[in-house]
Amino acid sequence: MPSISDAEIQEIVQRVLNRNKRPENSQPVSAPAANETGQGDRKVAIANDHGGVALKNTLKAYLVELGYRVVDFGTSDTKSVDYPDYAYMVAEMVSEGKAWRGIVIDGAGIGSCMAANKVPGVRCAMCYDYATAVNSREHNNANVLSLGAGLLGPALAKQIVKTWLETEFGGGRHDRRVDKIMAIEKKFMKSGD
Repeated sequence: MPSISDAEIQEIVQRVLNRNKRPENSQPVSAPAANETGQGDRKVAIANDHGGVALKNTLKAYLVELGYRVVDFGTSDTKSVDYPDYAYMVAEMVSEGKAWRGIVIDGAGIGSCMAANKVPGVRCAMCYDYATAVNSREHNNANVLSLGAGLLGPALAKQIVKTWLETEFGGGRHDRRVDKIMAIEKKFMKSGD
């Protein structure tokens, strides 16, 4: 797995901000400084909006405890921010191969999932229990996990994350189905993308 430097992380954050310039009457996004912790070989990018601060902090520590390197793009403030900005940062890291997996957290998990799935190559799954965590990896080869902080307690969220990260893609008949998902994405991409 190639390593990513702090300078590369900052460059990605700046590109995201430049792409998401706001209209004059809108509040600018304040980009979090990417914060990398942990020592593991596998890098997990994580981000959250204002509704996911506490859960992100719990999961970040848990990921390090499990031996993963964690790159945190999330906000640390409960002041309202826009979840698509944060989901996009994680999705881009995964799409570009700069993170092994990604986790996005907002209040319900739905909006961040939708935003992340707009990034080519990302297969984001919103999981809410053990079964959906297993299925999203084993059957769908999900590479980004979306969680709803308002719907999950920390113990369940930890179980979902650990299960999701440890479950391997099943391959076989699922290869064909995931290939069809990716073919749909490719069909709608503009040439040159």
